[in-house]
Amino acid sequence: MAKLSVSDLDLQGERVLVRVDFNVPLSNGQVSDDTRLTSALPTIQSILNRGGGPVLMSHLGRPKGAVDPQYSLKPVAVRLQELLGSAVILAPDCVGEETASLVANAPEGSVVLLENLRFHAAEEANDPAFALELSKLGDLYVNDAFGTAHRAHASTEGVTHYFATCAAGLLMQKEIDYLSGALADPERPFTAVLGGAKVSGKIDVIENLMPRVNTLLVGGGMAFTFFKAMGLEIGKSLLEEDRIPVAEGLLKRAEESDVKLVLPVDTVTVEELEKGAPTQIVKCDAIPADREGADIGPETRALFAEVLVSSKTVVWNGPMGVFEIEALAEGTKAVAAALAEATEQGATTIIGGGETAAAVAKFGLADRVSHVSTGGGASLEFLEGKELPGVEALTDKT
Repeated sequence: MAKLSVSDLDLQGERVLVRVDFNVPLSNGQVSDDTRLTSALPTIQSILNRGGGPVLMSHLGRPKGAVDPQYSLKPVAVRLQELLGSAVILAPDCVGEETASLVANAPEGSVVLLENLRFHAAEEANDPAFALELSKLGDLYVNDAFGTAHRAHASTEGVTHYFATCAAGLLMQKEIDYLSGALADPERPFTAVLGGAKVSGKIDVIENLMPRVNTLLVGGGMAFTFFKAMGLEIGKSLLEEDRIPVAEGLLKRAEESDVKLVLPVDTVTVEELEKGAPTQIVKCDAIPADREGADIGPETRALFAEVLVSSKTVVWNGPMGVFEIEALAEGTKAVAAALAEATEQGATTIIGGGETAAAVAKFGLADRVSHVSTGGGASLEFLEGKELPGVEALTDKT
């Protein structure tokens, strides 16, 4: 998937309209987690270093198409200026005469940050007139917001119709390279680890990955639907009754192919899913009727770790248990540690965003894997084999 990169462009004297993902958490009027800002710095810095004028646009929260001061990007502008060491000017809006004038007169070496795109309902509606107004604020377009690439919004897809050149930012490029590399040409053995609560959310991922991987490790709440399909007692564990036939089909497909589908062999159970609840480890074929499986057990952790450490490419999406509760975080932590070890041994390890990224960050292992995706929904859709509108709209590299 070769797309034109910001690195391929001549930026001297050009205004560069950049879609970034600054949908960050705020607390007491300040940015409480600046990971998404720091992820965008290489692209912004590259544009500045090469004589371009970055005009950044992003959404924040869900203001529902109306101006809502609590979703203003003002705290983002303050924090970004601290991180960049260059002036960041917050525009009063993302479109309109005042904003156009501010962009046109921005001093050289400064960055303009447009106010929240979602203060306009036209953004999510991918309104062509709104996209045209946005396009007038730049000479070139760069999309560095992988986290929103699965949405066809005015700032991600609509705006591209008004530019001859639409390039991927450095972060977007990195996301595409890692994810498409894993799917198209992985070094083997290739292992996928899938967890999270529901089978329904991961069916398309399993369908797309099954013909590609050597081993599929399944944990999290979704594993219990597979156990039910095998006729096992799962107690009060999470179950998607209507997905039992799907689980049966996937087990059969794995049996008939060369793919090893590995399910947990033991589980950490609780009577009630709450902090401080006493835990009991049981075999997965011996779950008591009054208990609920809430994490993979120690035998499974060792089994999964053995597979992961001997893998050359690993994609992981979805936690192994309720990792927000300390006593039920050991399975997710063990998988994260095994990925870090595999990375040290030369494997390419990719974390597929969302909860999994949050877990790896919580355990302090984010910098010990090859790549942590910044897009939860986008990375999931990419792994499902779906086209992402924000990526498809970029200019192909010739």
